Amino acid sequence: MPNIAKVIVDLSLDREFDYLIPDDLVGVITVGSRVEVPFGHSWKTGFVMALADSSSFPDLKSIRNTVGEGAYLAEDVIQLARWISDYYLCPFELTIRTMLPAPVRRRDARFRKQKLVDITETGKKVAADGAIKAPKQKTVLDWLVKNGPSPQREVIAECSVTTAVIKALEEKKWVEAGEGKRIRNPFKDHQVVPTLPLHLMPQQKDALDACCKAIDKKEPEVILLNGVTGSGKTEVYLQAIAYTVAQGKGAIVLVPEIALTPQTVDRFRARFGDVVAVLHSDLSDGERHDEWHRIRKGDARIVVGARSALFAPLPNPGLIVVDEEHEHSYKQDESPRYNARDMAVMRGHIIPCAVILGSATPSLESVLNVRKGKYRQVVMPHRIDHRKMPAMRIVDLKLDAEASGRPNVLSADLVEAIRIRLDKKEQVMLFLNRRGFSSSLLCPKCGEAPKCNQCSVTLTYHKATQKLMCHFCASEFPVPTRCPNPQCRDPNFKHAGIGTQRIEEVVNKIFPHARIVRMDSDTMTQRESYRTVLGDFRTGKIDILIGTQMIAKGLDFPNVTLVGVVLADMSLQVPDFRSAERTFQLLTQVAGRAGRGDVSGEVIVQTFSPHHWSIQAARRMDFEAFADQELAFREELEYPPYSHMICLTCRGPDAAVVESAIQKVADGMNAANLKGITISGPAPSPLARLKGQYRFQLIFRSRQTAAMTRPLREVLRGMKWPKNVGFAIDVDALDFM
Repeated sequence: MPNIAKVIVDLSLDREFDYLIPDDLVGVITVGSRVEVPFGHSWKTGFVMALADSSSFPDLKSIRNTVGEGAYLAEDVIQLARWISDYYLCPFELTIRTMLPAPVRRRDARFRKQKLVDITETGKKVAADGAIKAPKQKTVLDWLVKNGPSPQREVIAECSVTTAVIKALEEKKWVEAGEGKRIRNPFKDHQVVPTLPLHLMPQQKDALDACCKAIDKKEPEVILLNGVTGSGKTEVYLQAIAYTVAQGKGAIVLVPEIALTPQTVDRFRARFGDVVAVLHSDLSDGERHDEWHRIRKGDARIVVGARSALFAPLPNPGLIVVDEEHEHSYKQDESPRYNARDMAVMRGHIIPCAVILGSATPSLESVLNVRKGKYRQVVMPHRIDHRKMPAMRIVDLKLDAEASGRPNVLSADLVEAIRIRLDKKEQVMLFLNRRGFSSSLLCPKCGEAPKCNQCSVTLTYHKATQKLMCHFCASEFPVPTRCPNPQCRDPNFKHAGIGTQRIEEVVNKIFPHARIVRMDSDTMTQRESYRTVLGDFRTGKIDILIGTQMIAKGLDFPNVTLVGVVLADMSLQVPDFRSAERTFQLLTQVAGRAGRGDVSGEVIVQTFSPHHWSIQAARRMDFEAFADQELAFREELEYPPYSHMICLTCRGPDAAVVESAIQKVADGMNAANLKGITISGPAPSPLARLKGQYRFQLIFRSRQTAAMTRPLREVLRGMKWPKNVGFAIDVDALDFM
């Protein structure tokens, strides 16, 4: 058997090290095992990436011992990590670190211990005879006969006894106590009512048949499930997963927002019970540790979570589902900057297993892959029971301001629509993709707006705390009493722009008797905040829910009949070629929250750009027309998805030094005389200063990613970076801020 292990340790060296496997650990150590190894003058923990019969290095050191039991990393996950490291230009060990939750990687990570109680054979005979004088002792014995070995704290709680009763039973040798693992269960306080598979509409049945055929194929297949909002995609996922589990395989389900996870997990637990595990950052460290190991040992067959759940150590995966596959939150914003949607397709290819990408507004990358024949598209064009799609009205805020004589946060049309829905005891959602009271304070005399002294952005005014806040570095500043411009000093500041906090104040004034809740990152600060607010909204305890993008997609509330988009222009004003696509997706998704029950829905979109083609396409809910026009525009300019794009950002405290450093990278790439690559820059980033660091960017475009990454890797390897200058590489960048 191989006696050499190639081990990667948690240091930024981007290489593996060969170690001898001691005789007593040969056959015990496998690919993916966690081991302790000598490294320099200390001991490090690492992971075995491969086994070999020989090494090119002499005098190898030996592995000291194993840490934990079994393999922590499956071979398909290791293969995926190598691919990510190469494609996204990041160190291999950093990719491995990303795939393992921090509570699992820690050296002291362990299960919590607890006292277990079990009934002895003597105790069983006594319980069967029924001749027990002490009623509390009889209750405990009967309970243990029925439930088997159980945590002592659970026995005490369920039988309403004290530890003295347990101790008395131990002394009589009727029960025995031992130590066991106490699994921290994130669902312990959340009961669900079991559900059965629903009857499928013809379009759902066709979609399920296509998914099952993909699952049965030996070669992996990617299904793009393009279904309008409310078309029943989730039920298709559930029944496809049931089909997968029946074959003895597991499934991974990705959702884009933590806010969506409670509702999604509850639906899956109601259908599949305790075989569902959840992985996301909102869990406690202990819960993440225990859930991860529950998955690894096969106790959980279905994993639901945000993007990192893709790397769950699920034995024998048969299906990966990526819900709302178009969402940009699937893109990691720190190295490795992977896109979980694309990596789901890659893991499905490696395993191999079927992959379902679901959306009402698929990404143009997925649309082009369908048109090229790489993915198979299944369309679900109707809502469940052919319920009507909500009617969308566009309100021109310029005309509304002219009619009322002043600009309004809520137009007259939207106010009246809210009033009608509240009178009918129906619910309303108001959406604005900006938190805070207003975007800034603005001097009406000189136009000065307070800016962050660490970032090149204006500060956002938060009325509740009477503070100006930078949403990039989280710095807070007192509200100045007069214009900060020394040549002006005018005391008449005015609010410029709006935020969710200001909308909440306006709605409270107009509808003082309505039950109103705001849902954004300022209010969702407690661990159970999402579940509590969404639960209250579902049960009708909230009349109007105001929120940012976390309420815009994936949520299902049958009594919501009106959705108001307070200002649709925000996403259009972002300096990004994807702004039209994002606007169309956002409007379509938020509109899909309305009219999902028996009452038809209505959507009112307020905008200063009523004739913009993305807004008009969203009004008609014409995805194909939008995709055709947007793809034609992208192809002409050779923008993604017709090319790949890499953004290299350099940062440092001295602007001149940073600019000089990134210019050397540009010079190195230009000197390579590469063909088929377009290089833009260097130039200041759109967010030119962040947390006191000046930022410059280089943008590379090419039809082949490797045509850029290979020469770029060589140029960066030969660079001698000035002190205090760092860089970040974003392959297939989605955000250039």
